[in-house]
Amino acid sequence: MARKNGSGKKMVVWGILGLLIVGLGGFGTANFGGSISNVGSVGDRDIDVNTYANALTNEISRFEQQIGQQMSIEQAEQIGIPARVLNQLFNQAALDGETARLGLSVGDAAVRSQLLSIPAFQGLDGTFDADTYRASLNRIGENPSSFEEGLREDLSRALLQGALTTGVTMPDIYGDVVVEWIGERRTISVATMGDDALSTGVPVPTEADIKAQYDANPDAYTAPETRNVTYVWLTPAMISDEVDLDEASLRQIYDDNIAQFVQAERRLVERLVFGTVEDAAAASARLKAGETTYDDEITARGLDIVDADMGDVALSDLGPAGDAVFALEVSGVSDVINTDLGPAIFRVNGILEASEISFDEARADLSVEMAADAARRDISDMIEDLDDLLASGATLEEVAAETRMEQGQLGWTATSEDGIASYSAFVAAVRAAEVGDFPEIIELSDGGIFAMRLDSVTPATLSPLEDVRDQVVADWEVAETARQMLVRAQDLESQVASGTPLADLGLPVETFETITRQDFISTMPEGFIDVVFEPGLATGATTLIEGDGRVIIALIDAVLPPEDTADNTAIADSYIASAAQGAAQDVIAAFSSALRTREGISINQTAVDAIHVQLP
Repeated sequence: MARKNGSGKKMVVWGILGLLIVGLGGFGTANFGGSISNVGSVGDRDIDVNTYANALTNEISRFEQQIGQQMSIEQAEQIGIPARVLNQLFNQAALDGETARLGLSVGDAAVRSQLLSIPAFQGLDGTFDADTYRASLNRIGENPSSFEEGLREDLSRALLQGALTTGVTMPDIYGDVVVEWIGERRTISVATMGDDALSTGVPVPTEADIKAQYDANPDAYTAPETRNVTYVWLTPAMISDEVDLDEASLRQIYDDNIAQFVQAERRLVERLVFGTVEDAAAASARLKAGETTYDDEITARGLDIVDADMGDVALSDLGPAGDAVFALEVSGVSDVINTDLGPAIFRVNGILEASEISFDEARADLSVEMAADAARRDISDMIEDLDDLLASGATLEEVAAETRMEQGQLGWTATSEDGIASYSAFVAAVRAAEVGDFPEIIELSDGGIFAMRLDSVTPATLSPLEDVRDQVVADWEVAETARQMLVRAQDLESQVASGTPLADLGLPVETFETITRQDFISTMPEGFIDVVFEPGLATGATTLIEGDGRVIIALIDAVLPPEDTADNTAIADSYIASAAQGAAQDVIAAFSSALRTREGISINQTAVDAIHVQLP
């Protein structure tokens, strides 16, 4: 019988186990006890708080990996992650309820088969390991009985979903249309016209021309907001030459990090461990006879290359196998070697030669590192005294006069990027500052420090025409040149459309044979492919593409269908399969929605909010 509570829990558990496998787990399993027991229900099937908390944590972690940074629950709510997770759990609960109502269930054999296939529960030999199974479940607060019951629920739900989506396919025409679009080929001839093709030069602009250019483009002549700041700062680079270098300390740093300077010969090694000597010997015989490859043997064990990869290892790392492995050439495969893990066959993928950097050779770099490190410590020791100095009412000018900090002034804009403006901490402080704020010591990423004062803010201001006249004139000349080029190109295009060969235009001409929408032509302006593949352009049609100070006159020489290749067939099949999968998911979602409407749903918003508050 399916359980009433905990719908979808095991799917969440599988996700957590997957994270554990790739080393991204460790966030633990939430445990929201007390009087709150569920976040909602579909009919009589509850979704307990731990199920929701774990699913939400898992989804946020997955999203963090995609964007490469941590996110708060508030940020997750803004992009709808909690709502999406809750909706998925409601759908699962609805399907589980219907599965129970229909009496659908799988047998013990199906549960056992599924259990044995989960990689997280397999030992080094690639087979199910009971100790690993119990330990993995213990890490996430599960027990075998409830986990296996959940497997039964998941498999039973899959039966229902399979019944719903059986026969959901997409017609071949869907894939054909996609391939027609992607694979269509065109031969394009182009004539390139630059400003040297103009018969007359650009005239001198009149005052009316200049005024019209200025009035039409105010953003181009508006000075950005300027935040005028006074600052004091000190970085390790400013004082590193003042540090006394102790020869004994340099030698000690070298000795303490000798592994960085003296490295023994190493090998890039893979190791395939077998359960018995007989299995290993049989594999070795197949390899020597050329009946199989090392990669084939890995795959036959249900493993991936990464499972056998040992990385780069030294002779001492390999124990009794060291001498035999280090005697191999690149791509060499060893005989069967007994190891602590059992009989194994090794393969060498690369040789890293021994290297040694003497103390004298490393001294210059060590000196720079030691001086910078000492300077960072000196600066760190100053922070408390500097804070006290500022707290006592000292101005930045006084701080610069009384300490080793250097004073500077800057009219900062969003385009400033030199000197202290290259530090993100300084930029953040300038953006957040208000006139009258109390200066404080702020640390920089390289171990430096600064304090700043916002003296005034000059708002974005349209510059007077006379101040930017030269820029306005230059911009008008560029725009007028482009206009005249386009007029000339339109005249030439009309001639080509009337039958004049491109070669007779007196312009450089080149032809691109049977290109597709997937091609990129670096010599052409941005957007060239999109323009010449406009659906309305047939053989003999012409079009213009502007960009990079030139105008391209393009002639469509031929429009050809996609090639009949295995790649295009694979693309069509892939799109058909993807569309069918999407349609199947839509069917399941619609069915789940109907079940939710029939059974009724309830949301315990208090429980949801409580979970959000407790999440990190």
